Amino acid sequence: MVPHGVPPTLLFHCYRGLTTAISPLAYQIVARKLRRHQITPRRLHERLGNASATRPAGQLIWFHAASVGESLSVLTLIARMGERLPDAEFLITSGTATSAALIAQRMPPRTRHQFAPLDAPGPVKRFYDHWRPDAGIFVESELWPIALTQGRLRNVPLALLNARLSEKSARGWQRFPDTARFVLDQFNLILTQNDQISQRLLSIGADPARLRTGTNLKATSAPLPVDIDTLTRLRADLDGRPVWVASSTHPGEEELVLDAHTRLLADHPDLLLLLVPRHPERGDAVADLITQAGLTIARRTAGQHVTPGTQVYLADTLGETGTWYDVTPLVFLGGSLLPIGGHNPYEVAQAGAAILTGPHVSNFTETFAPLLATGGAVEVRDADELAAGINLWLTDEEGLSRARTAAAAFVDRQQTKLDDIIDSLFDGLGMTPNDG
Repeated sequence: MVPHGVPPTLLFHCYRGLTTAISPLAYQIVARKLRRHQITPRRLHERLGNASATRPAGQLIWFHAASVGESLSVLTLIARMGERLPDAEFLITSGTATSAALIAQRMPPRTRHQFAPLDAPGPVKRFYDHWRPDAGIFVESELWPIALTQGRLRNVPLALLNARLSEKSARGWQRFPDTARFVLDQFNLILTQNDQISQRLLSIGADPARLRTGTNLKATSAPLPVDIDTLTRLRADLDGRPVWVASSTHPGEEELVLDAHTRLLADHPDLLLLLVPRHPERGDAVADLITQAGLTIARRTAGQHVTPGTQVYLADTLGETGTWYDVTPLVFLGGSLLPIGGHNPYEVAQAGAAILTGPHVSNFTETFAPLLATGGAVEVRDADELAAGINLWLTDEEGLSRARTAAAAFVDRQQTKLDDIIDSLFDGLGMTPNDG
C-alpha cells in the first residue's frame, strides 16, 4: 500500500471545526429537501451517519457518488466487479432523492444504498463505525476531507474514480497548495477521465505514482432500460408520426427548444416533440411554458396519451429516459445551450440515436470532441440552428443513418475498457479478484 506523508494543514483543521459547528443546520437543510420527496425519517437520519440497514458479513466495498449521473455510472461497474469478487458485498451512497430512486430501480446484486453522511466528524464517525468498509471508492469530484481522512485513519484504502476537475476548480485549489496536496494524499489511487484532467490534478499536488489516466466511466455503463409496454403504447399513439426528443433540458433551454419546435411545425405539421426536463419536479413550470408557447400538450405524469392533435409530449417522470430514446433516432441533449456543462451522450448513442448538442459541454469535452469530429453529433448554438439540425435529419435519411452509425461506433469502442478500470482498482486498492 502506498504510504501517506502529507500533514494536515491549518485550513483543514478550520474546516473540521466549522463542519462540527454547522452540521446541525446543514442537516436541517438537506433533510428538508429529502422530505419533499417523501423520504422517511429513518432514512433521513442516514445523513447523520445513522444506518438504516445492517452491515453484511464479509468484504464490503463502498462507492460514494454525488447525484444521478455519478451514481448511475457506477452500477455497471459494481455488477461486473461483483462477478469478479463473488463473495463481496457493495454499498453505494449518494446525496439526492432522485439518485436514490434510480439506484433502487437498477440495484446490482449484493448491493444496498444509503444516503451519504454529512462531511462532519460525528456523522462520518458513525458511518464508519457501522459499515466498516474494506475499501472506499469516491466518484468524479467527491473530495470530502473528513470522510477521506477518517478512512485513512482506519486504514481503508481509498480511490478517486473517474476523477474530474475543471480548470476553474484547479485554479481555486492552487490558492491552497498544501491543503490540496493533503486532501489528494488520502487516496491510494486516482483514476482520471483523460490526460487533461491528469495534468490538472498534478498541478495541484497529486502524487504521480498514484495517478493513472483512464477513460470516462459513463462510456462503459450498460444501456438505459426500456419499458416495452410503454414503448409499444407510445408508438401506437404516434401511428407513424415523426418525433424528436429534447432530453435533460434546464431552465432557459426549454424556451429555445419550444421556439425550435414551433419553427419545425411550419414544414412538418405532424411532428411531435418529446420533452424530457432534467429535473422532473419542474413539470408544472415546463407545462406552463408549453402552453404559453401556444402548443398543445400531453403530460406523462397526468396519464395523458398522445393524440393526433398533440404537439408536445411532456415526459416529466423519473427513470424512463431509455424508453424515450428508443422512440426516435433524433435527440437533442440539453444542459448545453447554456453554460451548464452538458450531459452524458453515451446513453443516447447506445440507444442508436444521433445527437444534437449545444456548445457548452465542459463536463464531457473529451467525449464530444471525437463525436463531433466523426459526425455522430452536431453542434447547434440557438433555436434557429436547432430547428435546422432537426429539419436536416428529418429530410436526409442517409445523413441521419451516417450520424447514427458514427455515434454507435464511437461508444462501442469505449465498452471494452470496463475491465481495465476494474483491474486498476484491484491493483491500486490491493484487492485480489476471484474470477478464475
